[in-house]
Amino acid sequence: MTDDTNYMENNDEIPYMRSLSLCINKMVQDGYEDDFKVVDDKLKSLKNEQNYNPNQVNVVNFYRFEGQSDPDDNAILYVIETSDGLKGTLADAYGAYSDAKVTEFFKNVEIHKKTNSADNEKRHS
Repeated sequence: MTDDTNYMENNDEIPYMRSLSLCINKMVQDGYEDDFKVVDDKLKSLKNEQNYNPNQVNVVNFYRFEGQSDPDDNAILYVIETSDGLKGTLADAYGAYSDAKVTEFFKNVEIHKKTNSADNEKRHS
């Protein structure tokens, strides 16, 4: 299976990146079906209620969105895979209105933003 997605493209040029809801729908289509939230310094699956420590979580991508009419209307979508193979997303406000628990949790999580394969090959050769 070949993934031709260029994750470094400008968000405006990718149709599913025009809104948070369209991006979440695309992630669900791609198999990221679970929803997560941060509870008591752990990431909690809303599907099976399993809790994960930061070392059990990998952010494979993230997307930032700005409201068109209000610059304070910012959001970030984390695309997550857990150590036991669960895949899902967590959305949060970005900037001044972000949830401090979410921000603190993700400071301790390894984040690997995907780039297109040509960029990866250039970096690793």
